[in-house]
Amino acid sequence: MGPIVGIGELLWDVYPDGRKVAGGAPFNFAFHCHQLGHEAVIVSRVGNDELGRELREEVKRVGMSDEYIQTDEEHATGTVRVTLSDNGQPSYRIVDNVAWDYLTWLPKLTLLQEFAKVVVFGTLAQRHFGSEETIFRFVSGHLGWKVLDINHRETNYFGGSCRANYQYCDWFKVNEVELVQLILGYRRDPSSAAPDIRELHYLFGKTLIVTNGRKGCEVFDRLPDGETCVEYGVPANVIDTVGAGDAFTAAMVVMHLEGRPLRECARFANHYAARVCEHRGATPKIDRREVELAAFGKSG
Repeated sequence: MGPIVGIGELLWDVYPDGRKVAGGAPFNFAFHCHQLGHEAVIVSRVGNDELGRELREEVKRVGMSDEYIQTDEEHATGTVRVTLSDNGQPSYRIVDNVAWDYLTWLPKLTLLQEFAKVVVFGTLAQRHFGSEETIFRFVSGHLGWKVLDINHRETNYFGGSCRANYQYCDWFKVNEVELVQLILGYRRDPSSAAPDIRELHYLFGKTLIVTNGRKGCEVFDRLPDGETCVEYGVPANVIDTVGAGDAFTAAMVVMHLEGRPLRECARFANHYAARVCEHRGATPKIDRREVELAAFGKSG
């Protein structure tokens, strides 16, 4: 079997103190899959500049391959200015028209597309036609399991062809804010009724995963025989929630690949994401055995 694939943005998260951390939802996801013991790669694009070279080195430093990271001769490596509230909640200022907006199709992607175990993709990397076309081509041609992780950012891409993404995924994951926006978007009169979580589930018939921060998550399995499970959040000494959702998705995917029931996947994912929130940056080192012990009372 091939690797787990995250396709989309790769960038530097830059904090007010000048510290920078390799980021972008697909990279964060792939990193955590790798940390949890599964081969994972990032498909993205960086500029032919110092920040791009540093990003490649960082990817390799954490033990991952940079084979599918393209180099753009015209556009700079992506950056995001991250600010944190007093309770660790981030806001983002994402630079536009950067290298990952111009992800292109290369022959080596055909083989990766064929052998990938899982492909996880989001919506932010589709804000420009170039990357959108490449991501759609990769995802639509992949015959295996696909996960759509909606990643809304305040002023960035969330509409347009966003709805077309649903036809390509088996799972899709949203947070509580994104869920409200999605459901209201499907109503003629957004003020007519409160959003109903099941409405989106019935619309698409996919496995729907809804996260709600420290409150936990709900998982609605595939219709027509799907079941719902609720896993409550776990206490955490929150320092920085950047990347927690990506860590959650990675933990869900890895546990599912290992044959765990969805309820156990969700329980582990809640614990894993909580531990990530207790560190600065989206990609801290987390001991899987400690998370398993906390989630299941045993390791392994």
